[in-house]
Amino acid sequence: MRIAMISTPFVPVPPLDYGGTELVVFELVEGLVQRGHDVTLYATGDSRTRARLRSLYPRGQWPPDPLTDLDHVSFAMREIVRGGYDLVHAHSAAALALGRLTPLPLVYTLHHTFEPTLSEYYRHFPGVEFVAISSDQAGRESGARRCSVIHHGLDPARYRWTDRPGPYACFVGRFASVKGLHTAIDAAARAGVPIQVAGAAHPPDREYVRAEIEPRLQAQHVTSLGPIGGPERSRLLRDARALLAPIEWNEPFGLILAEALLSGCPVVAFGRGSVPELIEDGVTGFIVGSEKEMADLIRPGGKIERLDRRKIREVAVRRFGRDRMVNQYEVLYGRMARSLPLLPPISAA
Repeated sequence: MRIAMISTPFVPVPPLDYGGTELVVFELVEGLVQRGHDVTLYATGDSRTRARLRSLYPRGQWPPDPLTDLDHVSFAMREIVRGGYDLVHAHSAAALALGRLTPLPLVYTLHHTFEPTLSEYYRHFPGVEFVAISSDQAGRESGARRCSVIHHGLDPARYRWTDRPGPYACFVGRFASVKGLHTAIDAAARAGVPIQVAGAAHPPDREYVRAEIEPRLQAQHVTSLGPIGGPERSRLLRDARALLAPIEWNEPFGLILAEALLSGCPVVAFGRGSVPELIEDGVTGFIVGSEKEMADLIRPGGKIERLDRRKIREVAVRRFGRDRMVNQYEVLYGRMARSLPLLPPISAA
């Protein structure tokens, strides 16, 4: 199958550190190429892929800007119209409107939490096959008429596990109030365990970081690593006694949770958004409702030490491995490619 995959113009594929969407795009593209599909990836020029790479921007354009995204997607669509593809898979909302320029089936993956403005926009595209990344996200999305659910998947070979973890808990993610870093640091202090913190703040979160995080980073039990990716992040997760995710929002997936589980690292998280779908309570981690519950579980001698890290890894490979994700997208692509064109092509004047 000939597939046009449209990533974002903001972060390369795969990302160097932050970039959940672009990491999933990388995994999907590499998996599809491995299975013999002819994939063209529309991404930034500093991306790395075994697919055919096409780019308008030589490097990632950060911070995100809607006009940059429109420019990138219009470049991709101009080529796609002429390219003889079977299907388009987009990860940018701009591709929905520009997709009217081609009769090709269009798949669009939702990577964001519920936004009323976007949901209203989605209503204008009843022929698009939307993909939610969790059942929780799909249940909150009112604008997508046709919506499958496909959990993210990652290559298990990039993650290692150990049955002899270090003494520390960890937090990995944006330094944002909705991610609950302040609670993770306080829970680790209450439990009497060190915590290693990886990530950085985006501009809208800087006041939160100044008021709530910077003072806490000075505590003796906290080690701040900054933004990390690749092997460094894998080592951090492999050796942690637990990943803490005291989220305060309905997170649509939480890719770092899957990365931790693939590393055999149990997750202790608040039960918001997709968390109940991702964690098997008492098997791959624990779902809690308070800082105190979190601290009780991760303290020395706590229940976190009774979990089988080999079992966590095995469950994660089955549920969040790349092969499972690629299988599900292949089934969806096949169904979409056999469907009738959504709109007639626009002929040249």
